Amino acid sequence: MISGSGQEARDGGGEFTAEGVAVVLRAACEAADLDATGAELLRLGSNAVYRLASAPIIVRIARDPSVLAEMERTVAVARWLEEVDFPTTRVLPDVPRPIAVRGRVVTFWESVQEREEYAAVGELAELLRRLHCLKEPELLGLPSFDPLAKLSSSLESLTAVSGDDRSYLEERVSKLAKDYDGLDFVLPFGLIHGDANIGNVLRHRDGHAVLIDLDGLTLAPREWDLILTAIYYDRYGWHGKAEYDEFVHRYGFDLMCWPGYETLADIRELMMVMWVGHQAGTSARFAAEFARRVTSLRTGEGRDSWGAY
Repeated sequence: MISGSGQEARDGGGEFTAEGVAVVLRAACEAADLDATGAELLRLGSNAVYRLASAPIIVRIARDPSVLAEMERTVAVARWLEEVDFPTTRVLPDVPRPIAVRGRVVTFWESVQEREEYAAVGELAELLRRLHCLKEPELLGLPSFDPLAKLSSSLESLTAVSGDDRSYLEERVSKLAKDYDGLDFVLPFGLIHGDANIGNVLRHRDGHAVLIDLDGLTLAPREWDLILTAIYYDRYGWHGKAEYDEFVHRYGFDLMCWPGYETLADIRELMMVMWVGHQAGTSARFAAEFARRVTSLRTGEGRDSWGAY
């Protein structure tokens, strides 16, 4: 078993840039006895995600250096899902625990296939329907999801925002908190993925669809796992009508017909805006995207110009 020390996790890993995470990748692969030569950086967001050239392995480096305990839980969830034969990404058996390297938390996963190919929206619905039928073991210790606490915390730590925009966002969070308290959820409370969208469903090399990015698995009303697909269709036009109809047919519930849809959509949308806001200080592109999204919230227009991240 390989694991990092608490001191390593507290030291900080430098800037979360392509150059900074490349240093972490090399050190993590050395600790795990893997070859990082020629590794491909697939994305750099909440995590840096690499595909190794030397073996069918995915390496994920968390942006937040304080998530070692959370990543331990993510790996435990992944092992449980493998035990119940749920189609999801698998932890690399040779590195069964997260490791802390240069202040970053690193996990190793089996690669789904040699290239990134997304599955269909209908297959996402099938995976969610199956996931929502599972009863998680209590020993996993999954937390309950509190969206308003998440929004408040995100707003508090948001630095790249004007005073006027901050006041507007605070008012919006306060209003949504009251609206959320009045929601009458109709789907059961239980295990959810937490970030269920087409970007987290990949085509396996043998053809079937698998669910990836298990960091956000939590306990919540199941409506949360349906909201992103609904607003990707309804608000941003990233899915077509046929795709959304197939999603509804295969899951068996149309969230847009539920009276609480608009409130849940507003909350999830605000989370998307906040996420971009936290990246606004890293580049002009993110700063412009954040400004565009805040303007959309204020005016109710221009959502079709949002960039997908």
